[in-house]
Amino acid sequence: MLYYIFIILFIVLVLFGTIFIVKQQSAAVVERFGKFVSVRHSGLQIKIPIVDRVAGRLSLRIQQLDVVVETKTKDDVFVKVKVSVQYKVIKDKVYDAFYKLDFPQDQITSYVFDVVRAEVPKMILDDVFEKKDDIAIAVKGELNDAMKNYGFDIIKTLVTDIDPDAQVKESMNRINASEREKVAAQFEGDAQRILIVERAKAEAESKRLQGQGIADQRREIARGLEDSVKVLNNVDINSQEASALIVVTQHYDTLQSVGSASNSNLILMPNSPQAGSEMLNNMVASFTASNQIGEQMKKAAKEKEAEENEKNTNQ
Repeated sequence: MLYYIFIILFIVLVLFGTIFIVKQQSAAVVERFGKFVSVRHSGLQIKIPIVDRVAGRLSLRIQQLDVVVETKTKDDVFVKVKVSVQYKVIKDKVYDAFYKLDFPQDQITSYVFDVVRAEVPKMILDDVFEKKDDIAIAVKGELNDAMKNYGFDIIKTLVTDIDPDAQVKESMNRINASEREKVAAQFEGDAQRILIVERAKAEAESKRLQGQGIADQRREIARGLEDSVKVLNNVDINSQEASALIVVTQHYDTLQSVGSASNSNLILMPNSPQAGSEMLNNMVASFTASNQIGEQMKKAAKEKEAEENEKNTNQ
């Protein structure tokens, strides 16, 4: 009975030592007495028990390594540049990937440090942000040339973060804020200027309409005075007396309107009862004097014209 149990256990151990499984998108390295024999890919695989062993397994999937490099720009600003490297083991070079490099991630990190610290010091801080794709391309080119010899293919390199010193970021934020405040001030100034111009245009239009209204008012007043003079002339009052009478009437109308206002502080000088008669006499006298002067000027002009005609006749 024990014999059969021993045989069954031996068969099971042989089977487990002979058969092994390799997962999808991975590769297994088989050694025989410590010497490389073959690379096995996904599926059910067989090896010689005790003699052969699976030395290791490698993933053929795309992997990502994030490397943070601290370096200095051309304008003496320290920045931390984060580079994400996407790589995978080349299916036909599993032997090189397994035996040539012990720690491939350390090797990739060293190349990333070397390239970033060679490229970034050539740029000012603004160019680092603008030309991050150039940095990524340079890293990929360097890594591809180096890592293909070790069985690794560099799929993509990305500069995923650029982190300047905290004081530098604060200064950059202040610069951006100042620029935005400047633009806002310019827009506010333009709006204020437009408002002033439109207000001036509105005021000018108001003055124009006000002047036009005053002109129309005065025109109507003149027509009313003209009609009044005609009416007075029809009752044998000459134009001088009529004009004087109209002015005196307007004077008393003005006094009446001022007196009707309870809170008015306006005082017209002169405002005595004799002022009306004196004003009328002065106006009549001034109209008479102006008529006399006009008649004398007309007479002098006629005499001068007669003398000139006489001279022309004698010649």
